[in-house]
Amino acid sequence: MGLVPISDGSPAPASLTSPGGVAPATGAAGDAAGPAAAPGLKAVDKDTTAGILFGIGAYGLWGLLPLYFFVLHPASAVEIVANRVVWSLLFCVLLITVTRAWRVIGAAFRNRTVIGPLALAAVLIAINWLTYTYGVTTGQAVETSLGYFINPLVSVLLGVFVLKEKLRPLQWAAVVVGFIAVGVLTYSYGKLPWIALTLAFSFGLYGFVKKRVGPRADAITSLSVETIVLAPIAGVTMIVLALTGAASLTTNGAGHFWLLAASGVITAVPLLFFGASARRLPMTTIGLLQYFAPVLQFIVALVVFKEAMTPERWIGFSVVWLALLLLTADMLRTARKNSVTRRLARAAA
Repeated sequence: MGLVPISDGSPAPASLTSPGGVAPATGAAGDAAGPAAAPGLKAVDKDTTAGILFGIGAYGLWGLLPLYFFVLHPASAVEIVANRVVWSLLFCVLLITVTRAWRVIGAAFRNRTVIGPLALAAVLIAINWLTYTYGVTTGQAVETSLGYFINPLVSVLLGVFVLKEKLRPLQWAAVVVGFIAVGVLTYSYGKLPWIALTLAFSFGLYGFVKKRVGPRADAITSLSVETIVLAPIAGVTMIVLALTGAASLTTNGAGHFWLLAASGVITAVPLLFFGASARRLPMTTIGLLQYFAPVLQFIVALVVFKEAMTPERWIGFSVVWLALLLLTADMLRTARKNSVTRRLARAAA
């Protein structure tokens, strides 16, 4: 799917504390929370509304991405991804030039703790893009949506096995239910749903790697470095496809050419929206918004592409949704508990 990082590297929770304006507005010790309170609260509400709108914009565009791939026929998955990398790079070059951020890009390449993880992230996102595009262009959009439904469960597993985190009871329940769902879906498909699992694990690992980079690289820097890493391979691929007559970029009219060229903008814009959203919203809200994309993909697969859903698959998807419901309940309960703890700490101070 599009570049959908769990975190774009910007510390969303920290930026949320930027309602540092809220604390003074509610009245410092001994101050009445009078007229100053209203502007502060209004600013927070405005910021939250903007964050939600940006989030809906990002996940909405990612959710409708299968429609874009559909109109790119007869381009193959390999050609679409190769073009996506090259045109994204050109768009990033333009954006970096306009924002005069070349020094930031240079610093990223000189910093081993940034360039190493981002090179790995580039490989992971290439696998993710290829798998996703292949799934959509071969009539398996329902299974691609399943991959992004499973993704939160993969993130939980990475937390256990890589970060050695301890799971809460509801998280354990969600993981167990998730394994049951994969079993049911394997039975219904007659094979392991490898497209969904590849998408879930490649994107889960991608998000994990990007989190390790943290605020050392913003969204545009990350996308630029990743596309620079992938561009030589993508460029060679486009040349080979053209020489072997397998490319459609210049053989299907101007409309098709510009649709493929637009892949750079279509890749970057949702990422920019996501970055703007993550800076304004708590990760709990971002976590809820992320379900918007696979739900839209699922609807598009059924309503537009007319893909079949057997009773067994409905059962399998329902079990996955149950696991996500458990994860969401745990996330909301934990967020509420943390909010109460912070409030009590502020009151005690």
